[in-house]
Amino acid sequence: MPQVTFKTIDTADVAGKRVLVRVDLNVPMKNGKVTDATRIERAAPTIAELAAKGARVVVLSHFGRPDGKPVPEMSLKALVEPLSNALGKPVAFAEDCIGPLAEDAVRAMKPGEVLLLENLRFHKEEEKNDAAFIDKLSVLGDLYVNDAFSTAHRAHASTEGIANRLPAAAGRLMQAELEALDKALGNPKRPVCAVVGGAKVSTKLDLLGNLVGKVDRLIIGGGMANTFMHAQGIRVGKSLCEKDLAPTALEILEKAKAAKCTVLLPIDVVVAGEFKAGAASTVVDANACPDDQMILDVGPRSTALYEKEVRECATLVWNGPLGAFEIPPFDAGTMALARTVGQLTGTKRLLSVAGGGDTVAALAAAGVEEQFSYVSTAGGAFLEWMEGKTLPGVAALIRAA
Repeated sequence: MPQVTFKTIDTADVAGKRVLVRVDLNVPMKNGKVTDATRIERAAPTIAELAAKGARVVVLSHFGRPDGKPVPEMSLKALVEPLSNALGKPVAFAEDCIGPLAEDAVRAMKPGEVLLLENLRFHKEEEKNDAAFIDKLSVLGDLYVNDAFSTAHRAHASTEGIANRLPAAAGRLMQAELEALDKALGNPKRPVCAVVGGAKVSTKLDLLGNLVGKVDRLIIGGGMANTFMHAQGIRVGKSLCEKDLAPTALEILEKAKAAKCTVLLPIDVVVAGEFKAGAASTVVDANACPDDQMILDVGPRSTALYEKEVRECATLVWNGPLGAFEIPPFDAGTMALARTVGQLTGTKRLLSVAGGGDTVAALAAAGVEEQFSYVSTAGGAFLEWMEGKTLPGVAALIRAA
């Protein structure tokens, strides 16, 4: 991703204006209660700042997959209270996101007030980026602020469409994400190291293909490392391995070699006969996995090698764990490297950006989530950005700059 220019709310004249703010309030819930308010808390600063500047803040979001029709349990009404708590001020609610109900609610707002509209995806036109639906959303606002990087890979009415109809800017969360990503891969300090783990090579072919041309060192871990070792003739026992992708793995290694990108695979591994907590495990050389065993983590020599390589770098991007981190003792490699990265970041020796659901969970388990320079909760959008793809929601903001 090249260095980009986009407008922020620093220069937006919002006093008295109706500002449509697209956020991501698609939070996990159980029995009608929010179980993880991280996304609400991350959305709050932009909303609060705009309200403090006298804007009439109209909040847009989706929730779940209602397939274009109202589903009571997917109503955003349940999020009014948690959003109010995060903002420290009351939030009004409109029973629809377009039409008379929304228009009347917006018309009744005073400067500094916040209104949450009903779930955008109760209308099938949202995901179709329908022109008439964009019109109905656009009449509710004078300006548009996108603060939902996590949905920026979707060309929907509320993420891409409105940005082409109204003056548009990035919110604080979107701004922080784009600036962090630009520092990590767009315009990074070198050497750059990427850590890519996870179960399957097949889900990250585009990612690996893009990274080998952009980074100086690529650490491959998790189940996908087994596929690369198998491709090189190394026996991996009962390990998870996509043997049919061996030719693709070799192509990626050749591409890395041509780009002068050093690829690091495990030199020792932790093996066990079964995948369960407390299973008997041993450390063996990477080329000595018994036929009746499976590789579930990198070994201590691999971890030490990765830590040494990371210490020599100025920038690091991370997506995916090195092993089956959910179950001890197969979390050791991921935890150790995460703590090293956190320590190096804390002493300003490394800029570190991480993202992806399993990655965020692993960093939280290691207690270092707050120590990284930036941790993205964006999931699919983060992965597509690492793959070098154009994100429609971001592209729309760049065009508007």
